Amino acid sequence: MNALLSFRPLFARRRGAFALALCLSLATLLCGVALLGVSGWFLTAASLTGLGAAFNLFGPSAAVRGLSFLRILSRYGEKLSGHEATLGTLADIRQWLFRALMPRISRIERDIRHGDLVSRLVADVEALDTVFLLAVGPMVTGLLVGASVTALLAVLLPGAAFAYGAAMAGAAILVPLALAAATRRAGSQAVLACARLRQLGLDALDGHDDLVALGAVESARAEFGASVATLGRIRRRIAARAALALAAIQLLAGAALIATLAAGLAAHGAGALSAPLLVGLVLAVVGSFEAGAGTVRSVARLGASMAAAERLRELAAQPPAVRPAPMPRAVGSARALAFEGVSFSFAPGRFALRDVDLRVAPGECVVLQGPSGAGKSTLLRLALRFEDPTRGTVRVGGTDLRECDPDDLHRHVALLEQGAPVFLGTIEENLRIGRADAGPDELWAALGAARLAAFVRTLPEGLATFLGEGGRTLSAGQARRLCLARALLSPAGILLLDEPTSGLDRETERAFFADLRGAAAGRTVVIATHADVPPGLADRMATLRGGVLDEG
Repeated sequence: MNALLSFRPLFARRRGAFALALCLSLATLLCGVALLGVSGWFLTAASLTGLGAAFNLFGPSAAVRGLSFLRILSRYGEKLSGHEATLGTLADIRQWLFRALMPRISRIERDIRHGDLVSRLVADVEALDTVFLLAVGPMVTGLLVGASVTALLAVLLPGAAFAYGAAMAGAAILVPLALAAATRRAGSQAVLACARLRQLGLDALDGHDDLVALGAVESARAEFGASVATLGRIRRRIAARAALALAAIQLLAGAALIATLAAGLAAHGAGALSAPLLVGLVLAVVGSFEAGAGTVRSVARLGASMAAAERLRELAAQPPAVRPAPMPRAVGSARALAFEGVSFSFAPGRFALRDVDLRVAPGECVVLQGPSGAGKSTLLRLALRFEDPTRGTVRVGGTDLRECDPDDLHRHVALLEQGAPVFLGTIEENLRIGRADAGPDELWAALGAARLAAFVRTLPEGLATFLGEGGRTLSAGQARRLCLARALLSPAGILLLDEPTSGLDRETERAFFADLRGAAAGRTVVIATHADVPPGLADRMATLRGGVLDEG
């Protein structure tokens, strides 16, 4: 629970929207309870007066219709405001998480497997939507509805108020708390099992060729199947406990109904309560337990949310790969990049780079070539200070990166990685990752520089065109150009491209390189690639082999 509470400041940013959703949820439940009560009173009263003779049908029927209409409106408003607030909070959590991970990313990539990291960044963040929208909100509204009906019974049928209040307290508080405790361990196991499945799935995709070559496809399939079965058992266990909780609430509802009916019949026999009012109160009591049933379905997921929050907090608490400068300096507008005697090793004695000397002048384009594993990506990552060199110095504009303000550095140096993704969303949303405050003209200019504007203009919705997961609605070349446009949109004066044509066919690769120089005009560009680049792209060529730089 402490892990969940640590996210309270992020939820508090939208407390107004959450409060509105809570009020609308309460209004929805109260309208439902009132609708049942008024309907029961109305139908009983109409029946007892001879099918409506000498009975005013218009007032009660108008109340029924009005309550129905209000219930529909409040339910719609609750969903709209609650989901908007929750999705906005999840976006805030992602921003907080990515900001926390930036100085830790190199260490995290070494210590946490790719599938588990993906699971934390995606599934664990999404699991937190349960906290308010599906758990806290229904519990609070259930208590408020129960208190309202208890107060009503205390006035109209005092003999049933205590029994009903006790049953409702059990349904709204005791049963959800017991369910949360009973499913906490299983929820944690479910989160780990889901992460394991993602890990196995991504490992199988990345290593498919190796699995085929080694004849290990069946064993990988069996391992994946065993993990699926494990997750299924865990979820069935959670579902069984949730079903028991629902049964307990139904028993409490039945007890409250019997107590109300017994007290009501006694009051009716004594002439203190009319038959229509008795029926209305009984139906209102039944309707009020709807809140408790809705709470159970969501509280069963609370254990997974607590486990996910703990995993996210643990991820953000990883020690940074580099130490921030005690008195950080601004990078300024300088666009020169220099590696001075840089060596780097991931482990003692295992150097990925050895005594690299490379100076890139402002506005210059340098291409680093070499086979995979030669150290090209490592060199670019040092320029963003994801790691510090084992020996030597990296400078931007003459300033040692160890003395730079990290946020200022990342505003002036942009990296387009080999696996830069296209995110689920619109073209505009993908572009604004590069610069959130960019205007429409700037978005189109970036697309034009990346030679993608003409294609986007042919789309019916233009910048608002929705892209599928991973940009599957785009060709490979269009996806790379969109990522390039996103990088160009950033204000960075230094642009680092790591295998920018990875996965492209030769024709698309040549077209990409042909447009790149013009697209990045005026910027300092370093391109790491093992592809053949066309003449005229680079001012200089350099080769990395085994971590050693050769500018010959």
